[in-house]
This record gives sequence, structure tokens and C-alpha cells, in this order.
Amino acid sequence: MRFVETFRFAMQAVLSHRMRSLLTTLGIGIGIAAVILTVGLGQGAQQKVKSQISALGTNLLVITPGSSTTGGVRGGLGSAATLTLSDAGALADPTAAPDILAVAPAVQSSKSLTVGTTNWTTSVVGTTPNWLNVRGRTLLEGRFLTQADVDQVAPNVVLGPTTVQQLFGRQDPLGQTVTIGGTQLTVVGVLASSGSSDTTSLDDTAIVPETTGAQRLFGGSTRTAVQSIYVSATSSTTLPAAYQEARTLLLNLHAVSTADFSISSQESLLSTATSVDQTLTVLLGGVAALSLLVGGIGVMNIMLVSVSERIREIGLRKALGAAPRLIRRQFLVEASVLGLVGGLGGAALGVGAGAFLPHVISDPVHVSPAVVVGAVAISLAIGLLFGVYPASRAARLTPIEALRSE
Repeated sequence: MRFVETFRFAMQAVLSHRMRSLLTTLGIGIGIAAVILTVGLGQGAQQKVKSQISALGTNLLVITPGSSTTGGVRGGLGSAATLTLSDAGALADPTAAPDILAVAPAVQSSKSLTVGTTNWTTSVVGTTPNWLNVRGRTLLEGRFLTQADVDQVAPNVVLGPTTVQQLFGRQDPLGQTVTIGGTQLTVVGVLASSGSSDTTSLDDTAIVPETTGAQRLFGGSTRTAVQSIYVSATSSTTLPAAYQEARTLLLNLHAVSTADFSISSQESLLSTATSVDQTLTVLLGGVAALSLLVGGIGVMNIMLVSVSERIREIGLRKALGAAPRLIRRQFLVEASVLGLVGGLGGAALGVGAGAFLPHVISDPVHVSPAVVVGAVAISLAIGLLFGVYPASRAARLTPIEALRSE
């Protein structure tokens, strides 16, 4: 018997019990759809985290102060005033740190911005002109801060697009005046949108010259201290070297053996976040795989029932000369058809749900074509695997026992 005839007989057997076959394929289809969606959610989360970390800047290192101790009470990391403008200046020296491309010290505080009768509270950042390139940001309109703004303690500000929308609506903000803590600042530029993270919006900010922030807005006893220093390496390959140069230089400047600061990189942040996402994806994928196991057991059950119902047919075919391998092949093809149809239906359901879910849960779902093809192949393999025992049982029946069966 040719394979085409075997396939035709298998399809007839499947279609002769439509409802039973539909329910069997439905079990496999739900499992395949669950696997596709689980992997898609995991990959979407990884891409989201990667884009958020990339939005922080290119080849970025973030240096923050260590912990403080006041009256015997220790604060958390970043609470001390161990980083200064002179540290930032030393890091920017190409002789001392040749693998560091640019440096941008920053001090920030939450302030209320007022325009007429409208007010909005946002993060005000005092920094230098290098901040724009180090953080990988671009301008939507106007200009960014210049060194002249820093030297002259200029009352200028660059706003994020969300801040502009909240304060000015559809009005052009350039040249308009914004009041921060009684100080009037002129809007000279607007940042292009850069998205948001899970905890903060990168588009809701106000950037002022470092000197303006220290002398006019933030105040405080230590006007030379900074909350963070953003360091951009010359390339992604020199990022480890820039890390070591920054660490060694700061240890020497602070004359300490134990670092009173911390340095984080995009790689460390991305590695940690990706590791968490991968663990969750594997966990949820394992749960989804259980439904595939249930679907496979359903295929085996249906095929065993089919063998029991067709014992006389099997005996007659064997009496007419059908070899055991032909009987085995027919039942394996039937099981494979059930698995394949369930896989294709589940793939269609998974792709459709992957396109719909982001509008409901506000999280990306990345459905990879390779995952879809792999899921369909798995469904076919499940049909074959769980069809082996029923097919072998049918092939082992002797013609006399089969024809004698009631």
C-alpha cells in the first residue's frame, strides 16, 4: 500500500468521528497556543527591558555615591556625598581615562514647575552639555544647554515632551518662561521622546545647567557634590576597560581602599533583568507544556479506542495479506494527523492572541516565526509519540483473534 493510500484511509478514519477528533485536536491546540503565548510574553518582556536600558544611553556607566552614616544610622547606597564635580572632571581627562568618551555629572530633585496658573511636579536635573550625548537623547526642537549656560549660571531649561504637554498643552514652549521655586527660567529646547521604564518616565523631566541648579534651585551646604556621574565609553568593546579606569581613578582620588561609590553598567542591568525574564519564561513554559502532555494522552486514548473499535477491520486486512508495518503505519498517520491539525489550529490561535493581547495588558508579545514552526513540529511529534503504543498494539493483533472478536 502506497503512502498516499495510507494517508487517505487515515483521513477517512479521522473524519468518520468528527466530534471525537475535534475534541482531541482542541486539547493539543490549546497547549500549543499556551506555549506560543508564554514564549512570546517572555521574549516581549526581554525586548522591552533591553529597549528601556538602551534608552539610558550608549555604552553607559552610572556612578553613584556610597552609603552615609549619620548619628549611627546608616543610609542606603547613593545617600552619601562622596562624588564631586572634581571627580567628574578627572574622569573626563583622556590621559587618565583614555577609554572614557564623555562624562556628565548630574544632580536632581523633584520640583514644582509653574506656567501661569498651571503647575506640574517633575524631576529637575542639573547637569552639563555632555548629558545629551552621554544619555543618548536627541532634541525635538530648540537647542540643548551649552558650556556658556553653565559658566554664566544661565536661567535656561530644556524640557521633556511630557512636561511640555502638561505645562503648555499645544502651545510652542520655546522662549516661554517656567518658574521653579521662585526662579524664572527660559525654555530653550524640548527633548525628543525616549519612552519610559516601569518606575519613571524618561520624557517627564527638566534639564538645567549644573551651576543654575546648585546656586538657584537646589541649594544645600555642599554645592559641589553630585548624585550621579554618567560615563560613556568610547565603544561597547571598551566598556569593561572604562569601568576599570573609572574605578581605579576614583579610588585614588578618594584615597580609599574600599570603594565609597558604586558603578553599574548596561550589561549588568540587562543581564539581571534578562535572567529573571528567562526564568519566568521557562517556568510558565513548563506549565504550558503540561497541557501538551494532557493533549498527547488524549491522542493515545482516542487511538486506543479506535483500535478497539476496528479490531475486525484489522483482522480482515491482515487475513488479506496486510503486513504489520502497514497496519502500524496507518495508525501512526492517523495520530500524526490529529497532532498536526491540533498544532496548526493552536498556532493560529496563538498568533491571533499574540496580536490581540498587547492591547489588553499593555505589554509586548513577540511571536517568533521560529517558535510557531517549532510548536507545530512539537505537536506533530506528540501525535507520533503517543500514537506508537496504539499502532503497535494494532500491528500485534493476529488475524484469527481479530476476526473472532465480537
